[in-house]
Amino acid sequence: MVPISNIRNFSIIAHIDHGKSTLADRLIQVCGGLTDREMKEQVLDNMELERERGITIKAQTVRLSYTAKDGQEYILNLMDTPGHVDFAYEVSRSLAACEGSLLVVDASQGVEAQTLANVYHAIDVNHEIVPVLNKIDLPAAEPDRVRTQIEDVIGLDASDAIEASAKSNIGIEDVLEALVNRLPPPQGDPDAPLKAMLVDSWYDPYLGVMTLVRVIDGVLKKGMKVRMMATNASHTVERVGIFGPKPTSIDALGPGEMGFINASIKTVSDAKIGDTITDDRRPAEVALPGFKPSVSVVFCGLFPLDAGEFTDLREALEKLSLNDASFSFEAETSAALGFGFRCGFLGLLHMEIIRERLFREFNLELIATAPSVVYHIHKTDGEMVSLHNPADMPDVTRISHIEEPWIEATIMTPDEFLGAVLTLCTERRGEQINLTYAGNRAMVVYKLPLNEVVFDFYDRLKSVTKGYASFDYHITGYRTGELVKVSILVNSDPVDALAMIVNKEQAETRGRAICGRLKDLIPRQMFKIALQAAIGGKVIARETVGALRKDVTAKCYGGDITRKKKLLEKQKEGKKRMRQFGNVDIPQSAFLEALKMGDN
Repeated sequence: MVPISNIRNFSIIAHIDHGKSTLADRLIQVCGGLTDREMKEQVLDNMELERERGITIKAQTVRLSYTAKDGQEYILNLMDTPGHVDFAYEVSRSLAACEGSLLVVDASQGVEAQTLANVYHAIDVNHEIVPVLNKIDLPAAEPDRVRTQIEDVIGLDASDAIEASAKSNIGIEDVLEALVNRLPPPQGDPDAPLKAMLVDSWYDPYLGVMTLVRVIDGVLKKGMKVRMMATNASHTVERVGIFGPKPTSIDALGPGEMGFINASIKTVSDAKIGDTITDDRRPAEVALPGFKPSVSVVFCGLFPLDAGEFTDLREALEKLSLNDASFSFEAETSAALGFGFRCGFLGLLHMEIIRERLFREFNLELIATAPSVVYHIHKTDGEMVSLHNPADMPDVTRISHIEEPWIEATIMTPDEFLGAVLTLCTERRGEQINLTYAGNRAMVVYKLPLNEVVFDFYDRLKSVTKGYASFDYHITGYRTGELVKVSILVNSDPVDALAMIVNKEQAETRGRAICGRLKDLIPRQMFKIALQAAIGGKVIARETVGALRKDVTAKCYGGDITRKKKLLEKQKEGKKRMRQFGNVDIPQSAFLEALKMGDN
């Protein structure tokens, strides 16, 4: 067994597209984790969606052996983490299981918003940080400028930052030497009672629930009976293994090591991420602190297209929530859409990825309602309730005031787009806090209401800055706002799935937009259909879907005009009656189109 002083646990952190996954590929290749024939681009991004979009969604771990220049053999446990703000929870979990981080910065792009956010996560858990300037071989690379930027913006000493290019295999040996010389080894006592942190878990159709663990104290062996301290459930360990990056079985995991275990865990709820695993016969006295629970910021309803798939949807959501602890769900019903689930996400990309995974991995066709955030409703009787679904809003007369969540957003943009960014933030009711420069890049800090951000803020930001801006945010708290519920009425019947809570000033614009969109989507009937947006009893926008007309006078040729008039009057009466009792079925495709985000 390798001594604990020769183990290094580290994460790779960076902004999106700065080359984390490519650097992980090179480290695996140089350490001989895979042969050249087995190597492929982004080897750790094993989800089809990750490879397609070119982003990391799940943090992945791999164990490598490296013989340093001093002749000693080291074990390197590497965690490749996502870069997008919506997957920050994955990053914080990975960092808690490591002692150090490689901070990868693109030598041409420099420090971005998400670089900052991830570095602060690492500093919070007392990591030793090794800066790496990647893509050094690009013609636009400016290593000296980026070094200065790291020192000015983050406050890290970057004088000994490693210059590398993961794609061209430059400087990879220097990165490995820095890992073994500059990062601290893990601490742990092999003779103490077993204490292992459950870092991640996922569902395997053949093996059941698989769990990724980081051993802090003691030794985890095959055949041992272990207990989960949060749920108090006991299981026998059937297999202990490591990812190298292929799963390989081993006899035991010692202090400071990372690996996976199979313990025939049948139910998803038994494997809680952040739980402490201990020996059933000689348990640890206190559990590890675990991870702070993630807080969902965006909510939307997911309903199956076919009502018979409700049970399949529940099972699929349970399996996904095991794999992604930052996602929550609870059952709800809707008059228009039937039975479904109200789901909580960390952002819009997170919501999109979950919907896409439900479709690809579980073959479920779903309708998603408009995304909304959690509002605090203060009633006149002093009670405060959290509102997840706009359709559940209490009567206006019983509401004293409504509070909405606000965020602090950090936006980094090249100087020439600053005006467009400031205009966009002001349009979204933003309040400027700070504006600083690092070279020719401006860093703007704004306070914004979260419900202005969840719709299409990110897309608009990317379009006004030609894709150069980067954006990161965190929730700061709740503030009282002038908010109203806009109901959409089709033929005088409210459609709860289309209800939304908006700022009073924007209510009319939003109402007109959705009525206009529905007018093109709802098929015409034999009678006129009124589409209305209303606040309480006051209609603020209206569109009318024209009626289909049957030519009832076709069979009248010649003769008295009164015959034709009589038939037309009869038709008018019939249409009036139809309108009173007629039922308008909104097709499922119309819901999907009407709720499309982005084209507000």
